[in-house]
Amino acid sequence: MAAQPVATDSYLPALPAIARELGSASASLTVFVLAFGLGQLPCGPLADRWGRRPVLLTGLACYALAAACSALAPGIPMLVAGRALQGFSMAAILVCARAAVRDVYPAYEGPHVMARALTGLGVVALIAPVLGAYAVQGAGWRWVLGGMAVYALVLWGMCLRGFDETRPPHAGATAPRGSLRAVFASQGFRAWSSVSAVTYGGLFCFLLLSPMVYISYLGLSPGLYGWIPAGGSLVYIFSTTLCRRLLRRHGAVRAVQLGSMLSLGGPLVQALGCWLEPLSAWPLLLGHGLYCIGHGIHQPCGQAGAVGDLPHLAGRAVSWSGFGMMAVAFIVGQIAASFVDPAMSHGAWPMVLPMVLAGATLVLIAFGWLPRLPHSHPRKETP
Repeated sequence: MAAQPVATDSYLPALPAIARELGSASASLTVFVLAFGLGQLPCGPLADRWGRRPVLLTGLACYALAAACSALAPGIPMLVAGRALQGFSMAAILVCARAAVRDVYPAYEGPHVMARALTGLGVVALIAPVLGAYAVQGAGWRWVLGGMAVYALVLWGMCLRGFDETRPPHAGATAPRGSLRAVFASQGFRAWSSVSAVTYGGLFCFLLLSPMVYISYLGLSPGLYGWIPAGGSLVYIFSTTLCRRLLRRHGAVRAVQLGSMLSLGGPLVQALGCWLEPLSAWPLLLGHGLYCIGHGIHQPCGQAGAVGDLPHLAGRAVSWSGFGMMAVAFIVGQIAASFVDPAMSHGAWPMVLPMVLAGATLVLIAFGWLPRLPHSHPRKETP
C-alpha cells in the first residue's frame, strides 16, 4: 500500500526541477492521478479472475519499468507516458493489497488490519517527501524516479517469495453473471464506500488548495508550509492508531460516528476563523488537525467495510470503491479550484467550504445511514 505515497509524495519535490529541465511537469502528475483512478476499474475484475498474486506481481513489475522509463525520459511526452503506466500499475498493486485483506481476514477484523496498514502508509507519507527533496537537492530529479524503480523491484522480490495467493479457491475462474450489479446492490458497499469517498474528497480540497491559501494568501514561506502537510501526516498516524482502540471498544459504526463529529467540527473551526480572523493561520491549522483525526478513523472503516459483505467479489468491490474516491475528489476539487483567482479574493473559503460540506455529509451518513445497515453490529464470523 505504500506504493502510493512513494509514487506521489516523493515526486512532488522534483516538479520544479523537472519543469526547469523539460518544461511544465503538471501534465505528468495529472495523467498519473487519472490513470490511477481509472486503472482500478479493470484491475478489480482481473484480480477476481486470475487471482491477487499474478496481478500484484505484474503491477509491481510494470511500476518498476514505468519509473525507470520516466527517470530516463528525454522529454515531457515520455515522462507523461511513463507516469501514466505507473499510475495504472499502482492501481493494480493497491487493489490486490486491499482485496487480500478481505481474503485473509473475516469482516469484523478488516478495519483493524486496514488501520494498521494505513498507519504504516502514514509513516511512509511522512518520510517520502523528505527523501525526495534531499534526492533532488543532492543528485537530481531523475534519482527520485530511479529510487521508485529500486523500491518496486525489492518489493517484487519480497512478494515473489512471501506473498501466496489469497483469493478463495471457491471463487472460481470466472465471475458470476451480474457480479457488478451484486456489488452495487450491497447496502454495505454503498454506505461504506460513501464514507471513504466523502472524507477523501474533503481532504483532497486541502491538498489541492492549501498551497495557494497558506503561501499566496497568508504569506507563509514554501519551507514553512511544508511542515503543514507533514504535521497532517503525523496526526493521521495517530488517528489510525486511535481508530484501532475505538474499534475494539465501540465497533465500526460508533467509531465513524465519533470521527464524523471531528470531521465536521474541524472545518467549522476553520469557517469561524475565516469569518472572525481571516488572515490568521491558526484556526485553519487547528481545524485541519481535527479533520485529519476524523479522516484516519473513516478510511480504515470505509475501505474495509466496502468489501465486508462481498468476499467473493472483493476485487471488484475494492476497485469501484477506489474509483469512487478518486472521482469524488476530482469533481469536488475542480469545482472548488474554480473559485480561486490569483488575487485570492475569496480568501480561504474555497478550501474550507468543501470540507464543511464533507463533514456534514459524513455526519448524515454516520448517524442516518450506517445504523440502518443489516449488519451494522455484526457478530464475529467464523473464518
